[in-house]
Amino acid sequence: MRTCEEPRPPNGQSPIALAAGQSEYGFAEKVVEGMFIVVNSITIKIHSKAFHASFELWQLQGYSVNPNWQQSDLRLTRIADPQRGEVLTFKELTWQTLRIEADATDNGDQDPVTTPLRLITNQGRIQISLKRRIKDCNVVASKLMFLLDDLLWVLTDSQLKAMMKYAESLSEAMEKSAQQRKSLAPESVQITPPAPSTQQSWSQPFAVNPNASSISQYFEKHDMKESSYHLLISRLDLHICDDSHTRESGTLKHGMLGGAIQLTFRRMAFDYYPFHRAGDACKHWVRYSEAMETRGQWAKKLVSEFQSKMEKL
Repeated sequence: MRTCEEPRPPNGQSPIALAAGQSEYGFAEKVVEGMFIVVNSITIKIHSKAFHASFELWQLQGYSVNPNWQQSDLRLTRIADPQRGEVLTFKELTWQTLRIEADATDNGDQDPVTTPLRLITNQGRIQISLKRRIKDCNVVASKLMFLLDDLLWVLTDSQLKAMMKYAESLSEAMEKSAQQRKSLAPESVQITPPAPSTQQSWSQPFAVNPNASSISQYFEKHDMKESSYHLLISRLDLHICDDSHTRESGTLKHGMLGGAIQLTFRRMAFDYYPFHRAGDACKHWVRYSEAMETRGQWAKKLVSEFQSKMEKL
C-alpha cells in the first residue's frame, strides 16, 4: 500500500454486486458475507514520503456475527429495514499475533540517525459494523472497534520522537481524506427506499417473521447514527527510556546515565467521531454521560453565536 498525495474518488457501487450483474444488495452480497475466512499469515507493507511500515498478522480469522458479537445463524448477522432502505451487517476479525514495524525512508525529512519503531501484540480483535443502502450497496455509516488485551510497549525517546513525526507526515493526507468524506456525508445520509422487488425478499431475515414496526425497532436499537472509530486496551504498560547517550558518543561515559519512565493504563479507550457536527446530540455515543449534555449545550451556544456573527457580516 502507498499513501496518496490527493484522496481518490469514492469506490462507488460494490464490485461484488456489479460482477453478479446486480445493482442492489442481493444474493451475491449475502454469499460473500457468509464466508468464514482463515489466513495463516499476512503481511501488509505501507510506503509513505517520510516512512515505510509493515504489519504482520498470524492466524487471522474473519467471520460474520450477530449484533451481540456472537457467531450464530447467518440470517441473524444482518438487519434490513425495507422502509429505510438500509441494511446493517456485523463482522469480526481475530488474530493470534500482530507485529508492527516502521522506519524512516532515505528521502524523508527524518533525522539521519533513527531507531525503527516496533510493536508486538498478542491476541486481539476488530469488530466492524456497516450500514449500507440496499439499492446500490453504498456504505452510509460504519463503526470500527479495535480491542486489545494486555499490551507491553518499550519505547526509547528517539522512537517516541520518530512516532510523532510519522503521525505528522500522515496528518495532511488524513485531513484531505476527511474533508472529502465530509463533503460527501450529507448526500450519503439521505435515506432512499429500495425497489419493490427487494422489500419482499428482506422480510425473511429472522427465525420468526416480525412485523414492520418490530423490524424498525430492532434496526434502531443497533443502528449507527454516524461513522466512528474506537480503540480499547484492557491494560497498557508503557516504558519510555532515554537513549540519547548512545546516539551522541556511541559508548556510555562515566557519570552519564539515561532516565526511564513507566506508565500503566487500565481500560484505556479512544473514541473518534470524524463527522460529528458541532451542537449535535451525543446520546448515541458509546460512552455517553450527563457531562456531555452540559458540553452539548455549551457547544450549541457557541455555534449560535458564530452563526449570528456570520449573518451580520
